[in-house]
Amino acid sequence: MQRWSASGLIPRMPAHPEDLDLLLLTVATTRKVQRDGIQFASTRYVSPVLAAYVGEQVTVRYDPRDIGEIRVYFHDTFLCRAIAPELATESITLDQLRDARAHRKRELKHQLRERRSLAEALPADTRYAPATPEVQDPSEASPVPEPIPGHKLRVYETD
Repeated sequence: MQRWSASGLIPRMPAHPEDLDLLLLTVATTRKVQRDGIQFASTRYVSPVLAAYVGEQVTVRYDPRDIGEIRVYFHDTFLCRAIAPELATESITLDQLRDARAHRKRELKHQLRERRSLAEALPADTRYAPATPEVQDPSEASPVPEPIPGHKLRVYETD
């Protein structure tokens, strides 16, 4: 601490506090702007500014501790903050979102396993099964007609 104070170095601060937030955000990912916003982490993010950029590739940065808001960049310049309307009222982390989805997926798999075991326990339904053909003696079977020489059409037993 004494060495730090003795050097007289004053850290350079960014012009805006939002610029400091940019340094703390996670790795950027690219997304395509759709008519109804940006799809990221299975959540739809919207902003009125995005209407002019439909079809464009943008860079998305986010804070994993608060997944309710993302920052959108176009050609490395800040464009806007997009919010997820269903998540904006509360602070939900990306890990919480993933855990909730994984928990729901496990519940659905468990329900499917239960229902599959119940279905396997039921007796077989033979109401709509095709009738089994009776086995005929090969000597009683009608012979297959011989094809007519020079005739290119196939002749089937049922003809």
